[in-house]
Amino acid sequence: MIEINAENTLRIIDVNLNRLREALRVIEEYFRFIVSDKDISSQLKLLRHSIEEMEKKFDIKELLSSRDTVADPFTGVNRNEEMYRKNDSDILRANFKRAQEAARVLEEYFKVTRMPQLSEKAKNVRFKVYSLEKGIMEKL
Repeated sequence: MIEINAENTLRIIDVNLNRLREALRVIEEYFRFIVSDKDISSQLKLLRHSIEEMEKKFDIKELLSSRDTVADPFTGVNRNEEMYRKNDSDILRANFKRAQEAARVLEEYFKVTRMPQLSEKAKNVRFKVYSLEKGIMEKL
């Protein structure tokens, strides 16, 4: 079994903090600029800012130094479904799933850091995203 070292853990955390924040931003932009729903946009913005609070618990230099897009085997690789969206619902659905997956990864990998309490915060974010998805997608 290969042991996960601190640098690899930081790399996973960095990638998933970015992925989670980006997915929430895509959803937020839809509700801000297309639907003009201030309430949902504000909820998403607050959730996104809670990700930044988790990120601030880490040394940004450590996170950035762990980033290695050159060595990432999936840089530049896209699945067909990633390159095509039929409508706004497809965009929202894909980004809700992306946010949920990233939150789950963070929930697991925070457990092996010096701040395992962040795992619970990531879990709370994941469940907030589940609830938002349900409420939003049922209305579309």
